[in-house]
Amino acid sequence: MKFQIKSDSISKLSADIIILVVNGRNKLCSSLGLSKIHQDNLNSIIKLDDIPQATGSVNIAPIQGAFKRVCFVRIQDQDDFGEEDLLKSAKNIIRAIKSIQCGTIVLPLNQFINKKINESTASKLFSRVAIDESYVINSLKSDKKTSKKNHMISFQVNKLDGNTIRLGIKEGQAIAEGMNLTKDLGNLPPNICTPTYLASQARKIAKDFKMKSTILNQKQIEKLKMGSFLSVAKGSRVEPKFIIIEHKKGKKLSKPIVLVGKGITFDAGGISLKPGAAMDEMKYDMCGAATVLGVMKTIGLLNLPINVVGLIPACENMPDGLAVKPGDIVKSMSGQTIEILNTDAEGRLVLCDALTYAERYKPETVIDIATLTGACVIALGHHASAVFSKNDNLANDLLEAGNKSIDKAWRMPLWDEYQPLLNSNFADIANIGGRAAGSITAACFLSRFTKKYSWAHIDIAGTAWNSGKDKGATGRPVSLLSQFLIHKTKK
Repeated sequence: MKFQIKSDSISKLSADIIILVVNGRNKLCSSLGLSKIHQDNLNSIIKLDDIPQATGSVNIAPIQGAFKRVCFVRIQDQDDFGEEDLLKSAKNIIRAIKSIQCGTIVLPLNQFINKKINESTASKLFSRVAIDESYVINSLKSDKKTSKKNHMISFQVNKLDGNTIRLGIKEGQAIAEGMNLTKDLGNLPPNICTPTYLASQARKIAKDFKMKSTILNQKQIEKLKMGSFLSVAKGSRVEPKFIIIEHKKGKKLSKPIVLVGKGITFDAGGISLKPGAAMDEMKYDMCGAATVLGVMKTIGLLNLPINVVGLIPACENMPDGLAVKPGDIVKSMSGQTIEILNTDAEGRLVLCDALTYAERYKPETVIDIATLTGACVIALGHHASAVFSKNDNLANDLLEAGNKSIDKAWRMPLWDEYQPLLNSNFADIANIGGRAAGSITAACFLSRFTKKYSWAHIDIAGTAWNSGKDKGATGRPVSLLSQFLIHKTKK
């Protein structure tokens, strides 16, 4: 997918297809400088009433002249058209265009600009969606019939800031490329996407964008006394890795933002074995780690002037004679002891040691991202990621970034009243708090290891992948976190 900006009038352009906006009264939202003959021709097609009334609906029709086809997109009220409407419209446009033989597209951007949407937002969303919707799963099928069509989208502009649009396109492309990496990693089978493979991807990103990567092996992890992390890895013959990747493009003394991603490359549940149905989807339990790598790629492509550190504790959670058992007590890097009541609550066990390790960076903020709890899916379904934080400003910034990027999140409570549910008779803390409020008690567990800095936890169990016929990783919440970091640099 390629993009360019054209400032020529529509009458001087030609392409396989042009995108035109139609309002609820079946009228073109803008004349766009088209000749009367062209407008009459288009209006006669619109009067056929083939365009569904719902905002964002599209219909493709053949036309004569410099454009072979027109893609009409419905907007009921141009003044009320917001970012979510734009995202829906963009997805429908790209999906419709993909279904026909079409190489060149003209998209007059002015049609989508109003008080709610500026040129930067419009160009960013369109370019991000175009790449995202063109994503092809990295299938290991021997007969690959899917081919990528190389589209060229020309943003036609009139009295809009070209530099702002270029920046919007650049940001949209970078976010989409980061999302695609996250999807690629999530979609790979667990016999390929191992902790070692994740480490190789971190090294590649570091090499491509002049970052620093450090990969710690089991002996080095043992020296750090990450007893909680290592307890999860005991049941697997695959060596754990602790992955560190550092982007140092901000001011030398400015404190970094640390992103911590859960990297369980396959989660069988350990001794607390999961049911067999849909267990294959537990290859997605490393989507927090994949998100961190996707975000690092995005900020590398944008060369953001900010200091960011990615930390990924990566291992498998498998049943074995050496695997940690329910009732075992382990000692975390922080010195706190943990009674393991359920070995399938392993994500918090690897994250807590990484969160302790994050202290050495004296961070401005630490955000962990994890497919942590099924309880989160019960609470929020698959539309919103869950945000937990005691820092109101941080939580609000993440929610705002989610709204801006249409990668929605919802704030959940993190009240002290929930903490006693984690009490243990035998250790400092239990790794589960019972059936009630499972996603909240998981966050409460993590909070006990984050007292020395500002912290937020994002549970993406409901948003990291799709099940069923559309099975696959979604790339979320790369866009949310990328928007959060972009906003930080602009502040």
